[in-house]
Amino acid sequence: MSNFELSEQELLRRTKLEEIQKLGVDAYPAALYPVSHQSIDIKSNFSLENAEAYQSVCIAGRIMSVRDMGKAAFVVIQDASGKIQVYIRRDDICPTEDKSLYDSIFKKLIDIGDIIGIKGFGFITKTGETSIHAHEFTLLSKSLKPLPVVKEKEGETFDAVTDPEFRYRQRYADLIINPEIREVFKKRTRIVQIIRNFYNDLGMLEVDTPILQPIPGGAAARPFTTHHNALDMPLYLRIANELYLKRLIVGGFDGVFEFAKDFRNEGMDRTHNPEFTVMEMYAAYKDYFWMMEQTETLLEKIAVDLYGTSVVPVGEKSIDFKAPFKRITMYDAIKEHTGIDISAMDESQLRDTCKHLGIHADNAMGKGKMIDEIFGEKCEASYVQPTFIIDYPEEMSPLTKKHRSKPGLVERFELIVNGKELANAYSELNDPIDQRKRFEDQVALMERGDDEAMFIDYDFLRALEYGMPPTSGIGIGIDRLTMIMTNQHSIQDVLFFPQMRMEAK
Repeated sequence: MSNFELSEQELLRRTKLEEIQKLGVDAYPAALYPVSHQSIDIKSNFSLENAEAYQSVCIAGRIMSVRDMGKAAFVVIQDASGKIQVYIRRDDICPTEDKSLYDSIFKKLIDIGDIIGIKGFGFITKTGETSIHAHEFTLLSKSLKPLPVVKEKEGETFDAVTDPEFRYRQRYADLIINPEIREVFKKRTRIVQIIRNFYNDLGMLEVDTPILQPIPGGAAARPFTTHHNALDMPLYLRIANELYLKRLIVGGFDGVFEFAKDFRNEGMDRTHNPEFTVMEMYAAYKDYFWMMEQTETLLEKIAVDLYGTSVVPVGEKSIDFKAPFKRITMYDAIKEHTGIDISAMDESQLRDTCKHLGIHADNAMGKGKMIDEIFGEKCEASYVQPTFIIDYPEEMSPLTKKHRSKPGLVERFELIVNGKELANAYSELNDPIDQRKRFEDQVALMERGDDEAMFIDYDFLRALEYGMPPTSGIGIGIDRLTMIMTNQHSIQDVLFFPQMRMEAK
């Protein structure tokens, strides 16, 4: 069946809609519906002792099940906070001789999935279930597509919607059928708010920077390209907001941060989506040591605020965000996991080492990319507990200040948690002459065929020439952070609408 063919159930629901309209009932009324209570309030707080406070309640929600008893029915409706049972009796809904509202509409034309409004009072059934006794029923929205209803019998679940193709493509239906996943997205919002409050308390200013950029700067990644018709010029969806935020530090702000949508035209897997959310923050007169301490404090705070403990379950593991985190240099990490000291190797030696380790290294790859491949293939997955990988080779970090005491290295760290990068931070390079040379080195790599090498951003160089104070910056991946803090295996499970191939027609 194609997307344009209607199933038997869909045709039947359209027929029911026509019948409702013939009865003079608006199946999609525009008037305000005066909801006074959420289901969770009634179920959590109602008792026989305070029943008087629930003598007049008005709720609205989606019908999830109906148990018909002839002239009465028990209906379970679901609102944003949960589910509650409603008792609907024919004579209460239709106290006059005219019973058409119940007999014609509720009994014959209402379906699971329809959204209704209920006015009534709270009570407790003989089986001890807190419910609502309805005295007024209103159809608020007729559902034309049936839900794949979840049924339970003797502890077993049938028809549960677990197919990722369905869940990610029809997230709206997924949220209806699997309401527990709403908690993941509520926690995601909570995480963002904790971060926002944390940096606000540090005196940082939240800002917005361009998504459409003339130069895709701030990271080594392949960009999405577009064209601006009015300006007749190519533009790129940003791969990072770093260079714009550092322009603001040049302009005199001591601290700025932004929750940014970034876009990278690269592969997709359980930890990568072409559109993702990152929080970047830059603080003047700070360095990467200060940034490590702030990052430890922030992540411990997130875990404690969400769960009351620094320990977070991730699959079968327990990850402890109690500060301080382990620190190890990149060269030491590679030596620890491969037994090879690459610290003094040139490009040719690194290429031979990659071959020896079974790691692909083509001629377009410079020293930085080969070192990154070695770490990614042989080391990264080993760091489950929060670990700062520090002091990167200069070739890997074209925007980072040279190390104050270790020649050939830069003051950079990546935070690895559960075997994946969660944050990336530097003492920022503020020497405009050195920055120009680093950009030129990137262009040389681009000419060799590296399609992730950085462009030269001449306006950013001009900004640096006005003078940027010593600065530290960090980027934290919000999607991966949410995965860890909500115990989700795939990035698609923490995005409302992950990217997917076009649906077959």
